[in-house]
Amino acid sequence: MKTLLLIRHAKSSWNDPNTDDFDRPLNKRGKENAPEMAQRLLDKGVVPELIIASPAKRTRTTAKLMADVWRYPKQAILLEDELYLCYASTFLKVITRIDDDFNVVAIFAHNPGITDFANYLTEEIRIDNVPTAGVFAIQANTDSWQEFDRAKKSFLFFDYPRKD
Repeated sequence: MKTLLLIRHAKSSWNDPNTDDFDRPLNKRGKENAPEMAQRLLDKGVVPELIIASPAKRTRTTAKLMADVWRYPKQAILLEDELYLCYASTFLKVITRIDDDFNVVAIFAHNPGITDFANYLTEEIRIDNVPTAGVFAIQANTDSWQEFDRAKKSFLFFDYPRKD
């Protein structure tokens, strides 16, 4: 079985309108929500063995804050340029390159692609929007990430900050 965690970056700052989108940092709430969500995953016993992230500042920072909670080495976070503001189809390209030794993988990315991809993965649940720092988890009945798209999948959970 392979478990995929799709994680949207935490809330970013819009304080400086001159900051390029790629370079936007997290705001105070984002810096609080990221470790909170990492702890929720830890409490569920779902901790990634591999972290892949968009190289945008807000996404990298979210991944690093969550990695701290999981005691995952920040230097081991794999940055994938393709994940910056990508379409849903790009996620599959990234997933097929994952080494099969990893069974639980987290991909940190952006909307609208992350919401579109989550909805592509299952018919069990439909999501209007993966909110900032939201986590969508799915399990695929396969031993190979190359077979992930064709494998039977089971929705595990969808969680986000401020969800009761």
